Amino acid sequence: MKKLFLSILLLLALLALAACGGGTATSPTATPAQPVVETAVEEPVAEEPATGGGNYVLVPKNLGNPYFDTANVGAQEAAAELGVNVTYQGSAVADATQQIQLLNSLIAQNVDGLAISANDADALVPTGQEAIDSGIPVVTWDSAIAPGGRTVHINQAEAEGIAAVQVQMAADLAGGAGQIAILSATSTAPNQNEWIALMEEELQKPEYSGLELVATVYGDDEDEKSYNEAIGLMQTYPDLKVIIAPTTVGIAASARAVQDAGRVGEVFVTGLGTPNQMREYVNSGAAPQFALWNPGDLGYLAIYALHAIATGAISGQPGDTFQAGKLGSYTIADDSTVLLGLPTIFNADNINDFDF
Repeated sequence: MKKLFLSILLLLALLALAACGGGTATSPTATPAQPVVETAVEEPVAEEPATGGGNYVLVPKNLGNPYFDTANVGAQEAAAELGVNVTYQGSAVADATQQIQLLNSLIAQNVDGLAISANDADALVPTGQEAIDSGIPVVTWDSAIAPGGRTVHINQAEAEGIAAVQVQMAADLAGGAGQIAILSATSTAPNQNEWIALMEEELQKPEYSGLELVATVYGDDEDEKSYNEAIGLMQTYPDLKVIIAPTTVGIAASARAVQDAGRVGEVFVTGLGTPNQMREYVNSGAAPQFALWNPGDLGYLAIYALHAIATGAISGQPGDTFQAGKLGSYTIADDSTVLLGLPTIFNADNINDFDF
């Protein structure tokens, strides 16, 4: 019995030593478990590409403008389809200096891309070039920055076609003869100035010899100033027949001025506007017809083009082709522009078919 007892004690001692040895053997395997925790901490960073990797900014000429607000609706639709973020930032007034200040701030934030409607084609070139040099693609839409300050420009329609349709509408409303005037946005807006120059050329054609362009004034895309300019035109030129306003702010303000002055049926307003803002004036007869492309499609196309360039799907060079969702395929032209399409003429027959 004594020997058995001693044997049991010896066995217990050996087991105790084995347990201690097992503790030292397992300790190295416990140490490598710590990096697993570090990997788990880093997982949120790895998830970022799931958002689409795009942080783009849509910059209008100014905020509070129905035309640009509609373009932003289209831009947000494109953003949702692409899985990217598009913020809408602009100044309160259509001013090139304020726009440059905003763009400098966005460049400093290193955003992934800029979609800009320029207030001044030339003044924004250095800023646009700075963005491009910083690796930020610049797509302009509605109103271009001059070459050198942008990667690609999205044309809402061919400038010649926009000018021609406005002159044709004015001629129709004037009955082929009489005094007409132009009420534009800012005096430096590149698209406005191009259209005005082309309208002046169009008016030289024999079929428009009965029309007399008596004045071109600027409302600076401000409602009150545009309204007052329209009132001034009617007072200065009592025989005025048509006001052409190639700006959404100016056309609505001019039509309201005609109504308030009691000149409906005597003075007609035409130009470029959106159906929702102009429906009242079409129905009243103050602005029987006007034209526009869909600004929602313009914002939509601008974001698709910007994303294609920012992600490297295209380089933004002439000949590059990209897909733009519901709008289909587009190819960059030799002058580094993309054409959205032809403008539509809105009147009492079709205006209720549109909602933008």
